[in-house]
Amino acid sequence: MLRALVLSLAAAAVFASSAAAAAPPAATPTPGAAGLDDRLFPLLGNGGYDVQHYDVDVRYATSAPSSPMQGTVTLLARATQALSRFDLDFAGQSVGGVAVNGRAAAWRRDGEELVITPRQPLANGAPFLVTVSNFVAVPTVPDGNDESTTAFFQHSVGSATAGQPNWAHSFLPSNDYPSDKATWDVRMDVPAGETAVSNGVPVARWTAGGRAHFVYLQRQPMATELLQLAVGALDVKSHGVQAGVPIRDVTAAPVTDSIGPLVDSVTGPQMGWMQQRVGRYPFDLYGSLVVEADIGFALESQTLELVDTTWFDYGQGVWEPTLLHELSHMWFGDSVSPATWSDLWLNEGHASWYEFLYAEEKGELVDDTTGYPDDDGYATFDELMKAVYAHGDQWRADSGPVALPSSSDTLFDLQRYHGGALVLYALRQQVGTATFQRIEREWLRAYEGRSASTDDFIALASRVSGQDLSGFLRAWAYGTTTPPMPGHPDWKVDPVVDESAAKVAPLLAPAGERPRK
Repeated sequence: MLRALVLSLAAAAVFASSAAAAAPPAATPTPGAAGLDDRLFPLLGNGGYDVQHYDVDVRYATSAPSSPMQGTVTLLARATQALSRFDLDFAGQSVGGVAVNGRAAAWRRDGEELVITPRQPLANGAPFLVTVSNFVAVPTVPDGNDESTTAFFQHSVGSATAGQPNWAHSFLPSNDYPSDKATWDVRMDVPAGETAVSNGVPVARWTAGGRAHFVYLQRQPMATELLQLAVGALDVKSHGVQAGVPIRDVTAAPVTDSIGPLVDSVTGPQMGWMQQRVGRYPFDLYGSLVVEADIGFALESQTLELVDTTWFDYGQGVWEPTLLHELSHMWFGDSVSPATWSDLWLNEGHASWYEFLYAEEKGELVDDTTGYPDDDGYATFDELMKAVYAHGDQWRADSGPVALPSSSDTLFDLQRYHGGALVLYALRQQVGTATFQRIEREWLRAYEGRSASTDDFIALASRVSGQDLSGFLRAWAYGTTTPPMPGHPDWKVDPVVDESAAKVAPLLAPAGERPRK
């Protein structure tokens, strides 16, 4: 009943929107593109349609962390061209069948593409339903050096997901691209005594026939890479409303007593700190999911950030700013998502910016940019930015400009994090603190629930500031050399060294400074 209600409401919204628009001219149906030509992941995402809503129904047969996920997903989408066929992204183990608008459709697998041919072509502008039934995905043992193993991974008492950037389709048939956001409802079926959690608001829970069932609704649009499907011996704790936001944390049962209180102690104050700086929290609730594992990163799963237990081995000066980093992603990266993966710095630069400011206030700014064990870091945010500035030309040579990663292998280098924060620092220096803060709030207001690009940010900053910042910001985002820093004529950029010498100064986060996605 709930599934039918959610789908009917979503379908009604799409049909109403379609009826309000002028009828598109008839066109000869053609195949939708098998990729969106992302410069880093060319075959990721698919052309020819826009997903409006995902209805996900998954089952885990046993309580073993290795238990496969078997499920059915229904996508409510709108054709953006006359379609003779279209693709979904999927790299899981198997698929049982596919239907379009309730009728069995022809399908085949081509690498990581699920190629679907409906019985009848789809008209441009037409809403449609596509159902992929009985798909299977199998969790893997996580290896922090291989992101493919952490997409759908085992932890000590269950499994969880981490789809960023291009891994969500390894466990879910989808249009796996951040510019095609949708609303979601998720139903999870696990053995009685186990717990299942997903993004958004829990709306139902019951036990029958030795099985436990959980239902979640994510009302605000969400990119596929932010989906969380976690099951196992998990404890869910509600902490009431803090800073105006309902808080629920989820912890692996073996670490609930030791780590749960640590997370709870900072969540409310951090939520208040962020809202004071960027405005209203954009979702219905918030919390952390702490799994007993070593996945090598933290991740901003929408409304339920993912953190592994190893973060807490580094002391409060590391895990507390990390939680703030992931919280800031709820605004920068989740509410406003990147238009392409080259725009990742808009996520990571902003999250690093607020992480560094928070850590400075707390006296916990111990970040460094060299990776050498004898480097104690920097006492102030300005000192850190000066050090990042010195690395500017080397990082641009080795990793690409901030908004033009040289390859998918350098996507999560410090250039997107520290280098992204440096772009924001330069912008604040150029326009002043008050104007910078207006730009930040307007960015979040103008693009809430949407995806946006570097050029969108440049245009908005110019409009809000009343200055033409296009040349200034394009040089910082896309230039191959580091521009002068406004207000700091004494700051110098180190000379670029050759490739073999560059390997001595790592671009990835150094020891004690683990990756925060």
